[in-house]
Amino acid sequence: MELNFNDFQRQEVKFDINELQKAYKEIIKIKSFSGVAGVSNFGAISLTQIPGDPNSIKGSKARGVFWTKPDKSGVEVVREKKIDEAAYSEFIEEYNDTYFKEVFETLSAKYKLGRVRILLKEPRSTLSWHRDPEPRLHIPIVTNPGAIMVVDHVAKHMPADGSVWITNNTKYHNAFNGGEEDRVHLVACVLDYKFN
Repeated sequence: MELNFNDFQRQEVKFDINELQKAYKEIIKIKSFSGVAGVSNFGAISLTQIPGDPNSIKGSKARGVFWTKPDKSGVEVVREKKIDEAAYSEFIEEYNDTYFKEVFETLSAKYKLGRVRILLKEPRSTLSWHRDPEPRLHIPIVTNPGAIMVVDHVAKHMPADGSVWITNNTKYHNAFNGGEEDRVHLVACVLDYKFN
């Protein structure tokens, strides 16, 4: 099997990691992480919503559609419902005074974004092996050397240094946190990004 390291692409834009971490601390004073029914060790705080629709970030809409192969048969199944990513264009007003507002505006000028969320992966936990409809933009905020993402059998640690990465989540992938502290990333769906 040929390994493709091109599925992790560091972008030219970079943010201030100290400001990102400060904004994260501000956000969790306003809103706690909400999980998805049946999924442990995972939390999400939505930074964007469908304009005027706070219900657009509740329940399974915090997760969106994905595909997985749940057993040894290798048969792919769909989980959750498809959502209109492009409709998630409104930055949630409650967070306007945080650095994340500037981050959102900078990224929105450069990329066509869908949902933008702060995602938590608790220590010693993993996500399922799955694929998504579009690539994802990652900005690690809190991480550790044991926090690894695997795309199509290629493993990569993305450091919390203000860098912006786009990962090819249209391929099968997962993320695990083998460390003893939380892994927290700003994650956005990217609707106009093509991998070579």
